[in-house]
Formats: sequence, structure tokens, C-alpha cells
Amino acid sequence: VQLQASGGGLVQAGGSLRLSCKASEGTISRYTLAWFRQAPGKEREFVAGVRWDTGTYYLDSVKGRFTCSRSNSKNTVYLEMDSLKPEDTAVYYCAATPRIGSSYVPNEFYYWGQGTQVTVSS
Repeated sequence: VQLQASGGGLVQAGGSLRLSCKASEGTISRYTLAWFRQAPGKEREFVAGVRWDTGTYYLDSVKGRFTCSRSNSKNTVYLEMDSLKPEDTAVYYCAATPRIGSSYVPNEFYYWGQGTQVTVSS
């Protein structure tokens, strides 16, 4: 499985961005999919995830602002980010794992996208 993320950019605080991550060379319809982010000098952290049955899970600080969804027909996972804050600035990575009961820790994810930069100005 190859993952290709897109949609990052520069936005003012309070603005919105939509990230997309398309899978190729395999189907992800039964995979757990997730978004992680890494800010300079910080460890990679989980942001949002969606299971094969569309159940979702979020980092507390993004609940109510971010929405993670998937389209199995398009082999794509999305992250809709609203009310963005400067502290959301990071490189965002999509990831996929065939594990059903993932704990959303990075080492459980086998496949990773290349990362897309999100910068939120104050």
C-alpha cells in the first residue's frame, strides 16, 4: 500500500483546511486509518483515526474542530480541520494498518504517507 497525502498549506487562525490521503497499490477498505502530526522538536502524536466500520477517535485537543472520514470507493481518508489554531502547526501524516483493534500508536501502523505541512498563523 502506498499513501499520498495532500491539502496542507498556510492558513490564518480560525480558518479551515481539508487534508486528503489516497491509497494505491492495494485496498484499505478493512484497514484502520489515522492522521498523526509532528511539530518541530516534538514527538509524532496521534490526531484522529477511523476504523473500517467508520468509528472515529480523536485527540482531545482537536475534538469538535477536526473530522476524520473515509471513502472506501475512492480508497481515501480525509481530515477536515476547522477553527485552526497556531498550535495545530505541524507536518501531518496519514497512516494505515490492517490491525482491527489499533491503539493508535505510531508503531502499530505499517504504511505511512509522505507528510504535508500545515501552518496556522496568528
